[in-house]
Amino acid sequence: MARLEADTDRSRWVPVTGSFGFAGRRARKKAIRMLLSQTNAALGAQARPGSSVAAWAMSQAAPAIMRRAAGRILVWMWKDDPELLVVMAQVQEATPQLRTARAMMPMEYDDTESFRGTFLGMGEKLPLPLPPRRPDGSTPPPFATYTWDTGTHFVTVTAVCADRERFGTVIGAVDDLARSLRLIEDVPLSESPSTLRIDPA
Repeated sequence: MARLEADTDRSRWVPVTGSFGFAGRRARKKAIRMLLSQTNAALGAQARPGSSVAAWAMSQAAPAIMRRAAGRILVWMWKDDPELLVVMAQVQEATPQLRTARAMMPMEYDDTESFRGTFLGMGEKLPLPLPPRRPDGSTPPPFATYTWDTGTHFVTVTAVCADRERFGTVIGAVDDLARSLRLIEDVPLSESPSTLRIDPA
């Protein structure tokens, strides 16, 4: 099974981990509240009275979800302001259906630039500090996506920022985080008695 690992700067990022402890719980709640508010804005809805409760409930569930994802999904929040920036990395099998879905993405997703990862090699980056308005008139938050096609898997990173004016000041840190990603695939030991398992570290 393929999974992701990254070298993160703990002075900048708070990871959403499989831990059920108190560390990072407040940051998770703030980040989830930001994502909920951005989703409401995108849908043209007003913040609901129960939104803080929803954010709290989701922050409690997040570690368990991350644990079940077993490294296929990693999430970080901006340490100084968790409501400002959330980054999610995920690895997906490159099925024909997924390739078709990616080929049918809107035209603005074609305007990518080359981006080299330290371990993943050459990929693509799409920064959208001023995303186009949706047909219903709503404005998405600024975001950036990074994509690598390994042939068998897609590795994608999505960073969502709550503040257009500060997007440019934090995107460099997102670049550093994305560059540090590496893909690890387990080798079944039963395939051959001569298989040597090497620790990725």
